[in-house]
Amino acid sequence: MPRVDYYDDPAAPPANSLVPSVTAAVRDEEGRLLMIHKVDNNYWALPGGGMDLGESVAAAAAREVLEETGVTVEITGLVGIYTNPKHVMAYDDGEIRQEFSICFHARPLSGAPREDGTETKAAKWVEVDQIRKLSIHESMRRRIEDALAKSERPKIS
Repeated sequence: MPRVDYYDDPAAPPANSLVPSVTAAVRDEEGRLLMIHKVDNNYWALPGGGMDLGESVAAAAAREVLEETGVTVEITGLVGIYTNPKHVMAYDDGEIRQEFSICFHARPLSGAPREDGTETKAAKWVEVDQIRKLSIHESMRRRIEDALAKSERPKIS
């Protein structure tokens, strides 16, 4: 389902939904970051998605990483909570979702990156110095920067 991200845009349509979502900053032993190329908005991003009924946010993050990349992970900490009401995502079905995302640190346990063909058209380990060259939405770039900063305190915005 294609989407348009509006970030601090006065022309953005008003939100009509709020869905708890998760992302995971997965770093391998070499320090590379697991990234996906999203089908819906054509940006590179951390793997993640919506939380399902009956699961914890940590379980949702691990499930989403596995579904979108084929990599099984262990959640190791909290990067931050992102709830900017000026960031909305408009989907082609009429849903206009306000940002509500919890980002976690994670480490890989098994598997190799692969696209899922539905939500991701690519999944790969990216060297940290190459991240700035990728097309990444501003809100996702902030999560990535927070994750790479390895702050002792999680970010809340």
